[in-house]
Order: sequence, then structure tokens, then C-alpha cells
Amino acid sequence: MYHLSHKSSGLLTKRNALTLSIRSARQINCRYAEYRAPGIISTFDQISSLKSHTPHHDLTSYLEYATQNKLDLKSNVYVGTRYEYTVQSAFKRIGMSLKRIGGRDDYGTDLIGKWSLPSTPFPLKVLIQCKAHAMKVSPAHARELEGAFAGAGAGSSNSGVLGILVSPKSASKGVRESLGRSHWPMGYALCTRDGKIMQMMWNKIAAEGELAGIECGLRYTNGDLDQREIVLTWKGKTIS
Repeated sequence: MYHLSHKSSGLLTKRNALTLSIRSARQINCRYAEYRAPGIISTFDQISSLKSHTPHHDLTSYLEYATQNKLDLKSNVYVGTRYEYTVQSAFKRIGMSLKRIGGRDDYGTDLIGKWSLPSTPFPLKVLIQCKAHAMKVSPAHARELEGAFAGAGAGSSNSGVLGILVSPKSASKGVRESLGRSHWPMGYALCTRDGKIMQMMWNKIAAEGELAGIECGLRYTNGDLDQREIVLTWKGKTIS
């Protein structure tokens, strides 16, 4: 597993001004099961074309909608939807163009879209599952993400589709191992409820595929450890 985290001491530095700390990802050897293509139920494009029937499309419009309709701010629906839009906004800062989807044919996918990377000639397709309510993200959630690949019709491990599991909590050892064993390009991100990406990791298949050469570090503002966030680079240039 190639993993990059706010807890990695090798990535932490402290300076008085805005600092970019970039270190290469560390590789942990993983075993991979023999690949067998799952039955294709649908296609990425079909899922991507699902239309939202809600009057909101991003965090700003949802907050306005919630205020106008006096939504219960403690309800699971509100908390979950707000978190999905928060992730959408946060990931836009690293070059992802995502939209929120929902419905019986979404195969558990919350956000779908494309990621324009300087390392690839074409945008990478992205499937994201958000776990705002989970007390602890478990390997079962990683298996759910694998199921989304089958539903999206991603017919091989090099299909140009990346799956990301997102939670406001750090990835457990079990989740990291589960991602490492997967034959799909998958990753994990810790995105806080206020929209800071504090941890990002991906498995070997992703690292040796479309994410080859992508490095990750932590950015600090005024040397304040509380003002830090993930920053991705390719050949020394920040991805945004």
C-alpha cells in the first residue's frame, strides 16, 4: 500500500512561512489474488448520466436549501448529504470534477466524475463512496467499493477507473490491508467535516497505473500544525 498520512512523521516539517513538504510514498508489499473479471452490470457512463432530481448540486446550494426548508441539522440525511458535498468541494482543489448521484442504480456510489492529472493523457474516471456516519470504517466498506467497480462495468484493473473510500476518520489497518489485496485501483482519503483532506493513500495497482509518479505531502500555513492539508504533486508541480 502506498499511503500518505498526516500521522506519518516523515512528512511533518515546521516552518514559519507557507511550506510544502513533499516526500515519496512508501511502498508496502501486498499480495494480490488472481484476477477474475466480475459480471458487468452497468457502465460508468450510464451511472454518470444519472440525473439528480434534487434542487441542489453543491455545498452552497444545499446549505441554502436546508435553511429555506428548515431541515433537521442532526438528521442522518442532512449530515450525510452535507458531507458528500463537502468532499465534492474539497476534491475539486486537487483537480477532480465530481457530481453527487443517488438512486437504486448507483451501486452505492455517492460521487462520480473525472480527475484531470498531468500524468495521464485522458482524465481518470473516479468513483467515490462517502462514509460520514460510520463509527469506524471497516474492510467491509472496502469490499463495498469493489462492488461499485463491478456495477460500473470496470472490466479490468487498468480500466482507467479509480475508486476512493472517504471518511472523516483515519484508515484502520484492516482497511489498508483490504485495499492492498484488491485487484482494483483503489484508495482512501480522510476528509474532515470542514473539508480538509488530511490523509490520502492508494494501493499498488493504482500507484503503478494512472497514479504513477504522483507524490503527496503536507502543506502548512505559518508553521501551524492545525493548519495543514494534503498536497499532491507530479514532477515537483502541485496538482490543482
